[in-house]
Amino acid sequence: MERSHHRHLIPALLCVCAVVPALPQAARAAPPIEAYGRLPGVELLRISPSGERIALIGVLGEERRLVVLSADNKLLKTGVVGENKVRDLRWAGDDHLLITISATVNLQLDFGHSYELDSVLHVGMNDKAPWSVFGNAHGIEPTVRGYFGAAEQGGQWSGYFGGITEARDAGGDFVFDHGYADLYRVDLATRKTALVAKGSGREHQWVVGADGTVIAHSEYNGTSGEWRMFVGPGTVNNHELIHKVSPTNDIDLIGAGRSAGSVLVLNRSGEADVAEEINLSEGKAQELFADNGVRGYRYDPVSRLLIGASLFEEPGELFFDRLPQARFAATRKAFPGLQVHLQSYTAGLSRMIVQTEGDGDSGTYWLVDIATENAMPLGYAYPAVKSADVGTTSVVKYQAADGLAMEGILTLPPGREPKSLPLVVMPHGGPMDVRDDLGFDWWAQAFASRGYAVFQPNYRGSSGVSAEFRRAGFGQWGKKMLSDIADGVAEIAKQHIVEPKRVCIVGASYGGYAALAGVTLQQGLYRCAVSVSGPANLLTFGVWQSNYYGYNNDTARYWRKLTGADPGGDSALRTISPALLADKADAPILLIHGKDDTRVPIEQSEQMAAALKRAGKIYEFTVLPREDHFLSREATRIAMLTAAVNFVQKYDPAQ
Repeated sequence: MERSHHRHLIPALLCVCAVVPALPQAARAAPPIEAYGRLPGVELLRISPSGERIALIGVLGEERRLVVLSADNKLLKTGVVGENKVRDLRWAGDDHLLITISATVNLQLDFGHSYELDSVLHVGMNDKAPWSVFGNAHGIEPTVRGYFGAAEQGGQWSGYFGGITEARDAGGDFVFDHGYADLYRVDLATRKTALVAKGSGREHQWVVGADGTVIAHSEYNGTSGEWRMFVGPGTVNNHELIHKVSPTNDIDLIGAGRSAGSVLVLNRSGEADVAEEINLSEGKAQELFADNGVRGYRYDPVSRLLIGASLFEEPGELFFDRLPQARFAATRKAFPGLQVHLQSYTAGLSRMIVQTEGDGDSGTYWLVDIATENAMPLGYAYPAVKSADVGTTSVVKYQAADGLAMEGILTLPPGREPKSLPLVVMPHGGPMDVRDDLGFDWWAQAFASRGYAVFQPNYRGSSGVSAEFRRAGFGQWGKKMLSDIADGVAEIAKQHIVEPKRVCIVGASYGGYAALAGVTLQQGLYRCAVSVSGPANLLTFGVWQSNYYGYNNDTARYWRKLTGADPGGDSALRTISPALLADKADAPILLIHGKDDTRVPIEQSEQMAAALKRAGKIYEFTVLPREDHFLSREATRIAMLTAAVNFVQKYDPAQ
């Protein structure tokens, strides 16, 4: 697909005029690996509630820059965000931007543990300098623990944030004494901060209405597993509406419901995933989205009431009202053959920012204007990866050994016949509540550009299928989750698309664990393995998690349930720990790990490296300085991708 400046939307059908297919051309060299490893050229595009302003983060090397445009593409404001890791971007009205950034911080008072902490930078549309929420607030830690919306009161906008209130010591100085957040209102014009509700030593979620009223809140006790929901901001003189026990913290207060005085609660603690709208005055519950796989929930940017949900399956978005449903459907129709993701929108979806990706499209952001019937490109995620460089993707359906229906995403190398190809199998991280979908995956496309087919299996536990499919993953960390991956490879080989003796396994986080397990717990399947930030010794990883999060809480209980350690204890973890089975490794292994990883500490890869060295196995170890678990920096992301591709090419050349 050629890059066009505008796409005209035909009235009635809102259908994009077809782009003339490119004529056959001579074979061309693949883009350099850096073209795939670079951070996306633009990210986090957001339209203001009025639809008159668009904010985005542009990326050039390690530097991120905030750009604000008018709806007719005129530059209104720009500013340097620098090397800060930007996690989210939100509008509060049309005059205030809230940029969530994170940093790896070492807390020496907490046994030297490092944490990834969030802060929120306020950028106004006036000429005043940006400032950090809680940055200069006395008695509040300079970090943000949750954003609960913004509200306009008397012409002034306020944001609602979770903040950690400090205690006073004997000398009257403020000191940190716990990590539970209170709810604060921050005036976005004056920076003044006011306490709205206390956190009371438990995990809290608050629902703040469009007028700034706290209509409900939830409390979770990680020790007892008790989850309670109250009407109003606090427990005193407020009605307790729900009281349940969820040992692994599977109940969430999502936000407001479809009307004022209602909230949405997602309960995944039982036999099914149930989203219920709760009427706060009567306590009555109504189930929503019962037959849909929900990816996320959609809220009106002005009223902040629930208007629909984003779905894994067709039609992609589900709205309660017909008008936004029709507008999104028409927009999807305007980009035939591509995945269309709704990124941001005004009320009624009269203006939308969508991202397209897929065959021939490495990621394009568009402003869709229903009134003018036009779509204008706003930016490109991977501008150096042209249409001809994008490998085609398709869904592969298969059955696991126990009969469970599975599927995965297959990416084919551009310009090569899909026959007897070398394969890179790339299981996703998580492992639960994550999945791979059709579209442009920078890591998969990088391998495809070098002549490899890439298979991304959605093994049991992956999201977007059913509650039963999700529950089937518990206790199968190093068991059926692994065999699900191998079963998918066997299916592709049966179709003669790939050569079964030419397969490497590559992954990050749990995918990194699966790569290590694929050549230690399993035998004879893979020519090489690449693990990026993967757990290797589940015994020591469990101890680290307990030291990090605590021994008797929902995180520890979830970990035991996930790995199968509850019934089997240490013996169960020992039998599925690659570092304890390093002598069985039957293929070369590349270990890659970020030095600042706070999800899986680098000691996990260090322990694996030491075990492989003792066993006399072939391995390499690449350390990424200043990198976290999410590959947030461009230089280290390119370093990771280069090392991984070179390693696979070394032990399983594509040609």
